[in-house]
Amino acid sequence: MKKLLTLTLVLAMLMCVASGALAEDLTIGINIQEFSNAYLTEMRNGMTDTAAELGVTLDIADGQSSEPVINNNIDLFLTKGYKVLGVNMMNTTQAPSILEKTQPENVPVVFFNVEPEADVLAAAPGNYYIGAKAEDSGTMQGEALVKYWTTVEGADRNGDGVMQYVMIMGDPGHQDSILRTEYSVKAIKDAGIEVEEVAMDVANWARAEGQDVMARILAAHDEIEAIICNNDEMALGAIEALKAGGYLVDGGTFIPVVGVDANEEAKLAIKEGTMYASVFNDARGQADAVVKLCKLIADGEEPTSENLGYTLDGQYVWVPYVPVTLDNVDSIG
Repeated sequence: MKKLLTLTLVLAMLMCVASGALAEDLTIGINIQEFSNAYLTEMRNGMTDTAAELGVTLDIADGQSSEPVINNNIDLFLTKGYKVLGVNMMNTTQAPSILEKTQPENVPVVFFNVEPEADVLAAAPGNYYIGAKAEDSGTMQGEALVKYWTTVEGADRNGDGVMQYVMIMGDPGHQDSILRTEYSVKAIKDAGIEVEEVAMDVANWARAEGQDVMARILAAHDEIEAIICNNDEMALGAIEALKAGGYLVDGGTFIPVVGVDANEEAKLAIKEGTMYASVFNDARGQADAVVKLCKLIADGEEPTSENLGYTLDGQYVWVPYVPVTLDNVDSIG
């Protein structure tokens, strides 16, 4: 009896050790498009935190905003024998080349932040995308400017009944840039407001480029009544250019600037009154979902909304946006 009890205890201990080792041995290969991107840095930090909570290891590689580098990172992950990958691509058209590498090796991919084309993902069951619906963020930006235009006296600076706006895009090949640009303007038009695009330029999601772009536009145009930026970093850069041009400060003319992400500096700018509105893009929520979904797949579990903790819509996990203004900024994040 004593020997049987001892054997039972030994087996129980071995099972605990084995399960612990299984968790510790799981490494997920993660490709981040660009380490220097502020939003993606927030995602990377969130993934690291979730991985620590789950007891898994992340091998995170910098894609350096280069398709060849990203493809090489995928090759290295496969050489290392990882069972599942999380991939933030360069653009939507890169998905087929990635899947051509991973599918023959039976390695599922959880794409995030850059969405594969719908038909490509549909043709690759067992692979997923985690993100937010970019058109919603654009709509929320437009709705914020509609509110400004219809409630703030003097919003129509030249009194012509037309909203003259500037559009600052991120990456013109990124679905978020394309859809935020389209749907922000659509929301304004849908509200019955006539619009005129004064200028459009690309700033690649970067604050310094946003500042340079806005400075050039200000030098050529003074009839601007709204500035729409595809993310907060570019919006913050545009705000610096506006300040340097005498706007927003010391009684200078106010021009509403809207962005997306609701990062900490953007929230501060909203409180200070230099940014009119943003849209909360839940970087840590998406990061958490990426790591949890990868772990479920690696553990051989069928992902569901219940075991993931996020709503699973076929091959998609959508983490919703939230509009951010002075009214709710303190409750965001």
